[in-house]
Amino acid sequence: MLDNRFIKENLQAVKENIKNRNMNADADLVVSLYDQRTAAVTELQGWQQKKNENAAAMKQKLDPETRQKYIDEGKQIKDKISTLEASLSDIEAKLDDAARQIPNMAHPDVPIGKVDTENLEVKKVGTPRKFDFKPKDHVALGESLDLIDFDRGTKVSGPKFYYLKNEAVFLEEALIMYALNILRKHGFTTFITPDVAKEEILKGIGFNPRGNESNVYAIEDEGTCLVATAEITLGGFHSGEVLDKNRLPLFYCGLSHCFRREAGAAGHFSKGLYRVHQFDKVEMFVYCLPEQSDEIHEKLRLIEEEIFTGLGIPFRVVDTCTGDLGAPAYRKWDLEAWMPGRADEEHPDGDYGEVTSTSNCTDYQARRLNVKFHDDDGKNKYVHMLNGTAIAVGRAMLAIMENYQNADGSITVPEALVPFCGFDKIGPKTEVSSPVYVPSKTKK
Repeated sequence: MLDNRFIKENLQAVKENIKNRNMNADADLVVSLYDQRTAAVTELQGWQQKKNENAAAMKQKLDPETRQKYIDEGKQIKDKISTLEASLSDIEAKLDDAARQIPNMAHPDVPIGKVDTENLEVKKVGTPRKFDFKPKDHVALGESLDLIDFDRGTKVSGPKFYYLKNEAVFLEEALIMYALNILRKHGFTTFITPDVAKEEILKGIGFNPRGNESNVYAIEDEGTCLVATAEITLGGFHSGEVLDKNRLPLFYCGLSHCFRREAGAAGHFSKGLYRVHQFDKVEMFVYCLPEQSDEIHEKLRLIEEEIFTGLGIPFRVVDTCTGDLGAPAYRKWDLEAWMPGRADEEHPDGDYGEVTSTSNCTDYQARRLNVKFHDDDGKNKYVHMLNGTAIAVGRAMLAIMENYQNADGSITVPEALVPFCGFDKIGPKTEVSSPVYVPSKTKK
């Protein structure tokens, strides 16, 4: 969250930022509550001083009448303090709730816009392949090569769940090992993180754990949720801690299952592996000093570029516009891979789709999670926190299947993954490994 004093002193800029981000938040209410809190604290401190003076007077030698006067006065002061403390607690709760709705300030160079089509393309890497045959999308490829079973995933778990089968299982593990080895080369500490986190950790990172608009699965009566990304668990790792300045920056990466409700997500290009309720992901996360975060943000983006360049997937980099930024992000870069399966009338050969992103969240999450470092001036100050996707396995696999398909229906495995999966091509099966799924029409 933003510092309340900062909001008060930069009110117009904060309101303009909310407008540019196309969000609903009441900065005026934050300032009003902040002023109420300041006044309430001042009044409470005045009555606490009276309490101390009353207690000091009671220690003196007093006649019975005077002593009773101080006793009565002490009770009145105690009651007043109790009332003020309750009022202050209520104001602070309202202030905290209102302040949490205020998004982070955006980097001055972030393009102004409301939707992802207004993101600014800053780089293209690789040239989309020209097919001499009509390419299939990954759903058709997955079914014809017996790699993915969406129908049975829906039957067993519901829509947007799936089974990976045969070579796709090894391809997923290969992508994970490929990404982890690149991150190990860059000095990241590797983790396998919990798949469950407390609601206060999700709130600290910037996720809404409850309500119709929540994108996470809450665990009933536990006060916990399934994680939507290892950003949550890596970000919560040092919550409530004061870090050694000399150890910063800390480069972490975490492998986790990710669970997302994807509430309201729909559309032609959300089918198949692109938008699902469960997937595996390797996430990067960094704790650093404030003066380091811009440079480290560039480093995270370059690592993402290295990963997809090594896979031979054409992609572009976009500077995410204000309306497409999540509330915690100061700036966000997206990598969008070329996906032939996105072909339509407007884009007959395919189009780009997001596969990774990296965000600099400055001290926005650190304030919520109370993560600080001990500075040379003896003061504890908030760290900056950054995150970035190394590999979201489903989307990476989608891009590989569609870009590396062959006229005979087979898929060539990118050279970088062959050592990890043990084969260089996925071909049609000579016989189906399991019976064809035909939904029963029998009514119960």
